[in-house]
Amino acid sequence: MADIVIKEVVTPRELQEFIYLPEKVHKDDPNWLPPIYMDEKLLFNKKKNKFYKYSDSILLLAWKNNKPVGRIMGIINRRYNDINKENHGRFCFMECYNDKEVFHALIEKVEEWARNSGMTMLVGPLGFSDKDPQGFQIEGFKYPQFIMSATNLPYMPAMIEENGYTKKVDLVNYLGNIPEKLPEVYIKVLNRLEKNEEYKIIEFNKKKDLKPFIIPVLELMNETFSEIYGFVPLKDNEKEEFANRYLSILDPKFIKIVSNEEGLIGFAIGMPDISAGIKACRGRLLPFGILKVMRESRRSKKLLMMLGGVKKSYRGKGIDVLLGVKILQSAINQKMEVLDSHLVLENNTKMRSEYERVGAKVVKKYRIYQKAL
Repeated sequence: MADIVIKEVVTPRELQEFIYLPEKVHKDDPNWLPPIYMDEKLLFNKKKNKFYKYSDSILLLAWKNNKPVGRIMGIINRRYNDINKENHGRFCFMECYNDKEVFHALIEKVEEWARNSGMTMLVGPLGFSDKDPQGFQIEGFKYPQFIMSATNLPYMPAMIEENGYTKKVDLVNYLGNIPEKLPEVYIKVLNRLEKNEEYKIIEFNKKKDLKPFIIPVLELMNETFSEIYGFVPLKDNEKEEFANRYLSILDPKFIKIVSNEEGLIGFAIGMPDISAGIKACRGRLLPFGILKVMRESRRSKKLLMMLGGVKKSYRGKGIDVLLGVKILQSAINQKMEVLDSHLVLENNTKMRSEYERVGAKVVKKYRIYQKAL
């Protein structure tokens, strides 16, 4: 039996191997959704990704017969640990072939690294924040994959459990048909709020009109996401980076904001599912891949919900319903057919009930694991 060698990624060539290894692992998986490689190269660039300024990290490759056969990243997010008074390390971006020995060697090496750094618990898959793919998918493998979510093969959850990991928290994904007509309860809430001159709904048709609102929305996200597991508040320079990263693929028609005399109090961001375009260009936007992505954005009949939040002092007043109704109205106007919730924490009962109100069902489940070190 060939020896397994675990090596830290140091050279540019090794980083290339790390980034493109999943493409090899999933080469026979017709459902696999590649990442956008421009984003991957930024994500793993310590000079350009500002998360590295307050995080310790390690990239590891597993080698067997002089070939890379697995990868893993270890992260210690010091800012998150300080805010939440934890000593937790994280593992993420893990991939390997169906080889228990390789899997064990990788996770054991990150455990050792985290333990030597003073951590008492290892959790994951979890990246720098909840905006990175999180969890291993554990249910619903027959359904299409979507951007910014785990794309692991079914054997991965069993392997992590065999290494002594247990459930930390689950996330669910809802799928449903976009109704031709809005539920009556939504119409009543909409009529009531539209008569209330205190609230103003802001909608967009062009990206240039959206730009002045991006940073204020991310500031509101910092406030409204503070209770969400894994979330790390963005600093000013990180807000700019985050905005630049996603503005090019957002459709302004599916971004809604509610404001009053205080300023922004709620937001919702959806986007047409561009997965088919990403698959068509194999995650490579240049030189012509971006055209395939934009074409699929125009063709897509699936609306993928990405982010949303309401200021705490305004929750329970129907603001979330107002935002949801406006998004659904735009989807109906665009003749979209399917609503996809992206990932929702299992204990987010308010959001889950809204998806269930329009007939959406849980089709996928993802799990973040934990293990005491």
